[in-house]
This record gives sequence, C-alpha cells and structure tokens, in this order.
Amino acid sequence: MAIISALLIAAVVAVIAGGMLTRQTVFTRSLEAEQLRVQGAWLLQGGVEISRQLLWDARQRDPLTRLDQPWAQPIVAQRLSQRGGAFEGRLMDEQGKFNLRNLVANERIDHEQQRIFERLCELIGVSHSLGQRISQRVISAYPRLLNPELADRTPVKVGFDSGRTTSPSAARKPLPPTQPMLRSLDDLRSVEGMSDELLAKMTPYVTILPANTWLNGNTASAPVLAAYVPGLSVQRAQALATERDGGQWFINRGDFVNRLRLPELNLDSIKVGITSDWFHLSGQSRSDQRRVSLSALLHRSQDRLPEVIWARVGV
Repeated sequence: MAIISALLIAAVVAVIAGGMLTRQTVFTRSLEAEQLRVQGAWLLQGGVEISRQLLWDARQRDPLTRLDQPWAQPIVAQRLSQRGGAFEGRLMDEQGKFNLRNLVANERIDHEQQRIFERLCELIGVSHSLGQRISQRVISAYPRLLNPELADRTPVKVGFDSGRTTSPSAARKPLPPTQPMLRSLDDLRSVEGMSDELLAKMTPYVTILPANTWLNGNTASAPVLAAYVPGLSVQRAQALATERDGGQWFINRGDFVNRLRLPELNLDSIKVGITSDWFHLSGQSRSDQRRVSLSALLHRSQDRLPEVIWARVGV
C-alpha cells in the first residue's frame, strides 16, 4: 500500500507539474506573439512616417509629380526598432489611374467619364458587360439627382417643404445611395463576373478615391492616356509615355496638350494635369520570422504632412 500510495502521489505531482509547464509555455508563446505584433505595428508605423515625409519633401522641392522623384523608388528601411526589423514598401500614384469616383460628380452621372472607362476596359481586356456592372455598382454607392436637367431649371424656393415627390424642390433632392460606399478595388469582388485575375488585371489602371480627381499625365500608363484622350492610339500614347519617362516630363497642362498633336481635340473635356495628391502605400514589416503587410491610402495637401485616409494591416 505504501508503494502504491507513493506511485499515486508521484503521478499526481507529475500531472500537476506537466500542466503548469504547459500553461507556462502557452503564456510564454502568447507573450512573444504579442511582442512581435506590437513590434510589427511599430515597424509599419515607421514605414508610413517615412512615406509621408518622402511625399512632403517632394512637394516642397517640385510642384510637379513625376516618376523620377524619390517617393517613386522602393522604400527599404533597416533597423527601425531597437530589436532590429525592417520595412519594405512602395508608393504608387493613384492619380495615374482612372478614378471610378469620377463616374459621379456633383450628384450627376458623368457620361464622359463613363465613355472613358468603357474605352479603358476595352484596351485592358475587360468585357463590356463587366465594365457596365462595375459602373452601376459605383454609381449606386453615391447620391445622385434623378433628373439633373429639371433640377437645373427648377428655381430655388425658400419655404415649407412637404418632402413629397410632388414638392417644388423635389427635383433638387438627390436619390440616396443604394449600395455601400467603396473604399478600394477589393470592394468590387461582389460584382458578378469579377475574379481575382480580373481584379489583378485592373489594379494597375483603375482606382477608387474619396474625391473626384484629374489624371496625372506624368504618371499615367499608355492605356489610361489613350482612354482619356479621344483619338489617341495606344501606340502614340506609349510613345509619349516612353518619351516622358526618358526625362521629357510634362511641365504643365499646355505642354501635354501640345505634344498630343491633335489640333481638332476639344481641350476643355480633357481633365489631365501634372500633379497628384493621392497615393497608395503597400509594404510589409519584417522582424525575425514574422511578416506583417500593410495597404494604406495617403492624401497630400500643400500645408501639412500627408494624411492617412485608411489603412489595412495583414492584407
């Protein structure tokens, strides 16, 4: 009995010790994971701050936005923390792409921008039907006037408004959006016919921003330029882009228009400039064996450091 009791006591002690060791191991691992998470977050924040400073310095040195400026080069920052770690990333000019937000302007559907998007879809190999579904999805996410022509002709009247559709001011009231607002192209995955391959095909040429924007002729690719300028072939647009990237940057809007060599073009409808305010940062922090990715939208203004509009970690 004494031997059996001793064995039972030893077994109980072993079980208790094993449980304590297991709990200690789990606690240690969770603590290490939390430390790595915090360190990864700090590394990502360091990458964001470097990107903001690059964009700010570029604006102070040159009002133009060009692809030969430091912000357009890969960002590699080593030892951003005391325990080491690095950040690698890249800034992309979002105004070098077609902005889907431009499909609706001043609570009105912009039919010219619709035609530009249709031309771009044709040039990059996106079907006409899918392009139409994308346009409908974007348009449904913003308030818009049902009859803009009638709203423009209806005088503004001050007084009681019944709120009915027969009210004199009803024509000036925009229809509320029927779909959630889009923040990035990833939000288009719910559109019928959209796939990861098509989304990857569209990403270099299409974006969606919180505001209406002009295209930057100094950063736009040949297909986007050809879509924006009626009568401009992809071959001619590619020649312009090659000439531009070789160092002959567009110095102003007039320079861009002159080098198109299209005298019959209606210049008022060509919304192409030479500066940018919206940039996308993609990158990852690296610490030991842990990798944390980042996707963020930055907005640059003239009087302060660029602002982070949204950021997604681990995507």
